[in-house]
Amino acid sequence: MKISFNWLKQYIQTDLSAEKAAEILTNTGLEVEGIEPYESIKGGLKGLVIGEVIDLNQHENADRLKVAKIDVGAEQLQIVCGASNIAKGQKVIVATNGTTLYPTGGESFKIKKAKLRGVESNGMICAEDEIGLGNSHEGIMVLPNDYEVGQPASKYFPVDSDTIFEIGITPNRSDALSHIGVARDLLVALKTNHNFTGSLDWPEVEIYQKDNDELSIKVTVEDNIACPRYAGVTISGVDVKPSPSWLQGRLKAIGLSPINNIVDVTNFVLHELGQPLHAFDADQITGKEVIVKKLPKNTSFKTLDEKERKLSENDLMICNPKEGMCIAGVFGGMKSGVTETTKNIFLESAYFDPSHIRKTSSTHGLRTDAAVRFEKSIDPDKVVYALKRAALLIKEVAGGSISSEIVDVYPSEIEPSKVTLRYGRINMLTGLDIPKEKVKSIVEELDIKIDAEIDEALQISVPAYRSDVTREADVIEEVLRIIGFDNIPLGKEVKSTLSFSIQPDRNKLINTTAEFLASNGYHEIMGNSITHSQHYDKQLTELKDKIIPLLSYSSADLDALRPSMLFSGLEAIAYNINRSNDRLRLFEFGKTYHKRKDGFSEKEHLTIFFTGDKAEANWLKKSEGASLFELKSTVEALLQLNGISEWEENPVTNDLFEQVLELRSNKDNIGIGGKLSAPVLKQWGIKQPVFYVDLNWEFIVNHPKTEKKYRPIPKFPGMKRDLALIIDKSKSFKEIETIAKKTEGQLLRKINLFDVYEDGKLGKDKKSCAVSYFFQHEDRTLTDKEIDDVMSRLMKNYEQQLEATIRK
Repeated sequence: MKISFNWLKQYIQTDLSAEKAAEILTNTGLEVEGIEPYESIKGGLKGLVIGEVIDLNQHENADRLKVAKIDVGAEQLQIVCGASNIAKGQKVIVATNGTTLYPTGGESFKIKKAKLRGVESNGMICAEDEIGLGNSHEGIMVLPNDYEVGQPASKYFPVDSDTIFEIGITPNRSDALSHIGVARDLLVALKTNHNFTGSLDWPEVEIYQKDNDELSIKVTVEDNIACPRYAGVTISGVDVKPSPSWLQGRLKAIGLSPINNIVDVTNFVLHELGQPLHAFDADQITGKEVIVKKLPKNTSFKTLDEKERKLSENDLMICNPKEGMCIAGVFGGMKSGVTETTKNIFLESAYFDPSHIRKTSSTHGLRTDAAVRFEKSIDPDKVVYALKRAALLIKEVAGGSISSEIVDVYPSEIEPSKVTLRYGRINMLTGLDIPKEKVKSIVEELDIKIDAEIDEALQISVPAYRSDVTREADVIEEVLRIIGFDNIPLGKEVKSTLSFSIQPDRNKLINTTAEFLASNGYHEIMGNSITHSQHYDKQLTELKDKIIPLLSYSSADLDALRPSMLFSGLEAIAYNINRSNDRLRLFEFGKTYHKRKDGFSEKEHLTIFFTGDKAEANWLKKSEGASLFELKSTVEALLQLNGISEWEENPVTNDLFEQVLELRSNKDNIGIGGKLSAPVLKQWGIKQPVFYVDLNWEFIVNHPKTEKKYRPIPKFPGMKRDLALIIDKSKSFKEIETIAKKTEGQLLRKINLFDVYEDGKLGKDKKSCAVSYFFQHEDRTLTDKEIDDVMSRLMKNYEQQLEATIRK
């Protein structure tokens, strides 16, 4: 949230620097994440001076250009100008060489010495849109004759400077979503820790009074649960026009665009007090009655953004007797807003139930400033105060008369939370011995009323606008944050207890696996567990019926829990490829969610993605694309790292993949992976091969671990033998390796496939595999006879189990 420091100082009279104020706010829990200077005219008109056109001639090489001699006080400049309204004797604004201009709605550019059609030009004579003073580009700005030549333009066009805080408001601090709210925290901290004696200067509304009874609007609230308090007043005879510069300046400073004086006042009060308001065109209120109620489900309603929306049964509406005018607390309707022709308005100020607003905002994907505040809860006691403040401002900037009594429908007052605050509990939770008087002072400065002091405790009433403070621990946290978390002294002792972790240690396995993958060039990603259900209309359609839809969501693109982690990875890959980062190695630990007949289930997964070349191409090495064998190598090393030494690779059929392998251990599924098919990648606009494996992390964690054994480096030499086998193409190296290990598991140290040859001469659907074997004994040197015997048994087993032919 953006906070203007100048605006903030309207409510606290202090000479604090912006940096010091930011430090104090951060220490109270309102973290200032950024501090930025702000100028009402970007660039501050630096380098712009007042000049006079003392001579003007036609450009010799261009009909539409003129060559002007400009007196800027210190020197006379020759400037080529294409404006049709330039004339001798005019006072103008000149940008000298080296000046950076910030045009309205455009990118900045620097003025440099140049030649235009062969004539030298030193500077630029400016139009108002070229220097951020307006939107007109009809010609250069012609200034009054009394403007002094050589003076900086900022002398005649004042530039307001400000400092803008970017504050990270935590979800519980709805009370701080305004300048008054931030000022209130700053004041309490100053009084508590910096001997400040000032007070909070609330805007005055005592002069508020009704002018006449010419425009009465009846208000009926049919749903007091969704709308506990609703207030309104009419103002007649307003003049809708642009806001005065002070009001526009306040809004621009915090990043808002001025619209008109009526709407700008409602936005101003929203950011001043935290109270959302809505101004209706009173002449558009049919029957001169406002009804707060819910309309039937699927009722069509066109909002201000000209979108037709279907209402849900939860949506609270502001209606007239004929139709809905506004989605309460969220967004206005096409017919309810203030326009240039509006003369009479009905000004609304209300307190809506946070849960209703949150659901409506999520259902329609409308995260407006008003909805953000209503869904977190506002101050119900400031509803009428904010209404009076806005009405007085509207009279000031738009004229008009207050033409009715304030209607305030508030049948059941929202009571403050009652809490017992024990001094002993404060000291126990904080580790500090805070004096009682200091505790009472902080509590009172926080607008918390002390009802009674009894037996080492306080009976207190927490104001309704602090909806997050309902327990003793909450109040203690408030006291502590005002004292300042940085002021808590470090203890001289460190106390700990022995703890015994559950085996297997899931976090340790995750960290070990993540470190292994990272050391091999992979980057960890964290995908969103909420996805778009339509992803499963074309791919993974078998999961469509297992998708768990969200009852409430902030975006139509995020409406369900993910039943697969494939699409979150592909989304990350597509995002990177579109930004010229096409060599990717990614992995993600996460969960998938599934609907079952008897409820719901969660499953833990580890997914691995890679695409692009194995390594960057260079003069020494050509680029080499990713392959299925790289995937297998990574998975094998990962499984062995996690104590899984035996598994089976089964070729299966799956529409997601062009090449696919399923990994199993006995009857348990370890995972599935391979090269993703073109239709899957096309859905995400990916044109390069992508390899993907989805591992059952629950199985990996819970599978009995093979004990790691360590042995010294052998003292005796080993022996190597090669063997060429002709086998069916359907046979895999895994089968060759398994047979070898079963035949001679003690002496065989390494087995490697170093060549694969395919030729029709070998036989139909046959291939030749060249395999090397390395044998070694720990205690002695092997003999040729021993190895010959092993190789004979190997060849016999290959012939029997693989129907292999041994190549001589």
